[in-house]
Amino acid sequence: MSETELIFLVVVAEFFLELLDNSEKSLNDMFVRTYGKLYTHNSEIFEDLFSELKRYYTGGNVNLEEMLNDFWSRLLERMFQLLNSQYTFTDDYLECISKYTDQLKPFGDIPRKLKAQVTRAFIAARTFVQGLMVGREVANRVSKVNVSPGCSKALTRMLYCPYCGGLPGLRPCGNYCQNVMKGCLANQADLDPEWNLFIGDRTSRGISEKGFNTRFRPYSPEERPTTAAGTSLDRLRNVWRTMQNSVIDIKETLKKSKKFWSTLPDAVCSRERVSDDDEQCWNSHAKGRYFPEVVKDGLTGQLNNPEVEVDITRPDTFIRQQIMALRVMTNKLRNAYNGNDIYFQDSSDEGSGSGSGSGCTEGCTTEYDFVATEAPVVEADRSDPRPATDNAGLRGHAPPPPCQLAAIAGILLLLLWQWR
Repeated sequence: MSETELIFLVVVAEFFLELLDNSEKSLNDMFVRTYGKLYTHNSEIFEDLFSELKRYYTGGNVNLEEMLNDFWSRLLERMFQLLNSQYTFTDDYLECISKYTDQLKPFGDIPRKLKAQVTRAFIAARTFVQGLMVGREVANRVSKVNVSPGCSKALTRMLYCPYCGGLPGLRPCGNYCQNVMKGCLANQADLDPEWNLFIGDRTSRGISEKGFNTRFRPYSPEERPTTAAGTSLDRLRNVWRTMQNSVIDIKETLKKSKKFWSTLPDAVCSRERVSDDDEQCWNSHAKGRYFPEVVKDGLTGQLNNPEVEVDITRPDTFIRQQIMALRVMTNKLRNAYNGNDIYFQDSSDEGSGSGSGSGCTEGCTTEYDFVATEAPVVEADRSDPRPATDNAGLRGHAPPPPCQLAAIAGILLLLLWQWR
């Protein structure tokens, strides 16, 4: 895999961040149209939510479960004050309300579902991008490893000795070239097992259009909404369809990189560089057939390499470091695809994202039942002569629906399932 291809993969992976930016703007536009000043005066709650999601995605030390809990607590406090604006509440009272959010369930089951899907999606998305970066860095570092003295000597003999023997146009024998390159690239070939695990079998899995429609569509065809929320979800569906092709392209590119390191000798000793006549080729000493057998791949396979002196007891430490980096990243990817946050292993099972799907099936309603309790009057504001209809707009609207964020999580999960 070339450096250009790896950079391309990283650029495509940045789609997740672009999706988050676009979704924040789309949600903001929808809420401004739907709720007007009621939203704009309290939009910092949602701005902080997206800011924390971006910070997590870009590598920040953010506990997703705690962050989402804080979002719902802040939203509840703000909604409670707006719905009861004739009263003034102390910080202790508002904190008490937040403390019993799980029991009161003012937003129904939406926070639990959304937490599971968002957590799973962002864990997988962040680790996915980190994995691409690790692959890029490993390939870049290994490509700069210096050749050994034994390799330099063998390459010189293969490429220039025919000139010294008066045979300037004679190409090396195919098996001779293979032994030289297998000896030169012995340590690099040992990357292959871990590299193949890193690429994994995820490229052989996919998701059907039917599966996409079932998981992502938060409403049935007969329930199709005509609201701004429905329009935004349709836009996200279009984004999904476009990016699905990009994910497939990445999968196809990575398929080609499997067994990349062990097949490097084949790439170097291609037909254009070696003789196609086993009798009319340079065999390291003269023109004629090359009789030694081709050795195996990897460091241990060079014990009897007749062309390159390789000390199989001294593996290249730098290459071993890259193997370990791939191994660690592979483990992180496995944990992430199972919904386990490698940075917050103490998170609850719910926070690990054991659920699947978009989470909108039951959550994208347009109304919510607020569990009402008798609010103690800390300080009744009798001086405000505003009529009761001032809050009619708020009381007539439901709290801002989380469909947009659930749809983001759905797209992230679906792209990653498509990747697998």
